[in-house]
Amino acid sequence: MKLLRIVPFVIVAVVFAALGAKPGAQVLAQGVADLNAMPEAELAKLPGFTPAIAKGFIDKRPFATIVDANTFLTSQGLTAEQTAKIYETAFVHLNLNTATSPEIMLIPRIAKRMTREFEEYRPWKTVAQFDKEIGKYVGADETNRLKKYVFIPIDLNTATDEQILSIPGIAKRMTGEFKEYRPWKTREQFMKEIGKYVGEKEAARLWRYVAIN
Repeated sequence: MKLLRIVPFVIVAVVFAALGAKPGAQVLAQGVADLNAMPEAELAKLPGFTPAIAKGFIDKRPFATIVDANTFLTSQGLTAEQTAKIYETAFVHLNLNTATSPEIMLIPRIAKRMTREFEEYRPWKTVAQFDKEIGKYVGADETNRLKKYVFIPIDLNTATDEQILSIPGIAKRMTGEFKEYRPWKTREQFMKEIGKYVGEKEAARLWRYVAIN
């Protein structure tokens, strides 16, 4: 599998190029935090959040998708205006190769037609591919904004240290653990071995950003 670290998010295309990252490096950019990784105190400061909602949110984490997180928040009484404001700075990032239309449409201010464009070019493999294809429709500035909300999973068996550290909120020491158990073969193996270091919930969060190819 392939993926990243947060912000959400984390490293722009030019940085990956400078580091000599392999094709398939995640597409995340700095600017939008991972709702699944934000500390409780920071969550409580978000629009519409209360300490109780922040605690409940953490109890439910990790959310598999932004749709799941959005469902929880609206069930707590947050309005569409409040959630939209939250998503300007914090989000559950989208896997470019699996995200559904409802997930994509929760990106703030995204044009509805972009759901088709996101899906048309699958499988996404590189940041450069995203820049080229999406840039044709919305230009460089909007493409760079949209990159803050998405990722391409990193391959657990080939990812470089730089790619591993692009996973939102990952501890630097985990580069060694990710590489120690290669070759990775199953999700169960990942949950068992990585869970020993970070716990089951954090292992589940990290799993979103990786793939076994």
